[in-house]
Amino acid sequence: MNLPGADELFRPTAPSKSSDASPAVPRSGSGRVKHDEKMTVYLTSEELLAIEQARLELRSLSGRKVDRGRLVRAAIAGALADLEIRGADSEIARRLSED
Repeated sequence: MNLPGADELFRPTAPSKSSDASPAVPRSGSGRVKHDEKMTVYLTSEELLAIEQARLELRSLSGRKVDRGRLVRAAIAGALADLEIRGADSEIARRLSED
């Protein structure tokens, strides 16, 4: 059984004050912190099943518990980072232009 270390148990959960006008999304997702905001997203049963399969695959690959929220936040962070770097050539821009 893997238990979290002291650094993980006693990390700050409040967002740091930043002078940046636009909020920055961590490139790896926000991880296991208290989240104050909520967003509801509707998925098809196939999409939800794919997320659950990805969660289980990541759990088997890393040996760590991966919940759906962390997986989705990490995916969003990756998509936003790609958009920031590649703009119109990003994967998300390409996928959204196909709709």
